[in-house]
Amino acid sequence: MDAKIVGWNHTPFGALEQDVEDLIKSAAAQAIEMAGVDPAEIDGIWLGHFNSGMVPDAFASSLVLGMDDSLRFTPATRVENACASGSAAVYAARDAIRAGSARTVLVIGAEKMTALDTKGVTKALAGASYQAEEAGVSFPQIFGRIASGYFQAYGDHSETLARIAVKNHANAMSNPLAQMRREVSFGFCNTPSEKNPMIAPPLRLTDCSLISDGAAALVMVCEDRGGFEYAAGFRAARQVNDVMPLSRRDMTRLEGAARAFALAYDEAGITVDDLDLAEVHDCFTIAELMIYEAMGLAPIGEGARAMGDGTVLADGRLPVNLSGGLKAKGHPVGATGVSMHVMAAQQVTGQAGPLQKAGAELAAVFNMGGSGVANYCSILEARP
Repeated sequence: MDAKIVGWNHTPFGALEQDVEDLIKSAAAQAIEMAGVDPAEIDGIWLGHFNSGMVPDAFASSLVLGMDDSLRFTPATRVENACASGSAAVYAARDAIRAGSARTVLVIGAEKMTALDTKGVTKALAGASYQAEEAGVSFPQIFGRIASGYFQAYGDHSETLARIAVKNHANAMSNPLAQMRREVSFGFCNTPSEKNPMIAPPLRLTDCSLISDGAAALVMVCEDRGGFEYAAGFRAARQVNDVMPLSRRDMTRLEGAARAFALAYDEAGITVDDLDLAEVHDCFTIAELMIYEAMGLAPIGEGARAMGDGTVLADGRLPVNLSGGLKAKGHPVGATGVSMHVMAAQQVTGQAGPLQKAGAELAAVFNMGGSGVANYCSILEARP
């Protein structure tokens, strides 16, 4: 028996006053309230939380138990898989339901990043790279290398990256939870300047996602439970992990992502043309461009076509990152994958408010950990 999502919540993303415990409790309480379940019914709790020294709370799995006395003694587990920690928590909780060891579960993704300065966060995130070869190299530098390799193979696509940033900022204007609700012009994004410096050539500041605090949560139950106002189910969910060293991978493509999408499409019995929208992992704009190719919107090296013909725009055939994505919505690492599933569940149940894609039936989620290492692809649809 599979799981369905029947309750969700999403805090604002940004530089927030709350500590990680408050973020966890707030998101969880409101997801439980939406689902209308008794906290005493919850059989297990999974928390996506990367941390890597960003906060002292290295043992955060049970913090949510302080939210309600009836949660005391409930099994709670922290799940970590770099920037895909949130999706890893979603999948682990779903597996418990599919295995029959739980009927009602709580999933939370949370991160408090702004307790450190930019240098400290950059160092913490670098812990997700392959230390034997990439120690001392920041993630902007890693994706700068990837972008350089892609440009060498397929030409300079700086303009495409700038257009991706513009698109995602424009989408975030309709998302009241987004961290950066500010439109930016193509000229600003495409031109290095004092306010838009080169961070890791060819990537500029506007090509990089944000340092964010925030949390998201969802309640899942087994499919035979009824009586819920809204429910979203998994048409497919597949995880693919690639090897860590960049030296062993083709830097012009995201092979693990492509495999995850292919397996999910096969499981769901669909093609990319059947999707109505997608929330994907734009940690850097080059990642979103390469994900267009991984998901089958364009051949390898021709991802710019999906932007150029308007396919991925808000009014296009397959909008990508209607939420604003990591680029403008924000990227609190452990929360990101749960946030994506919340956004997709809202879309297929018609509850996305100003972000709603009319008639959305199938939504893809793609969450990536590291430099294309941990790859999670879900296809969600509405369920009774």
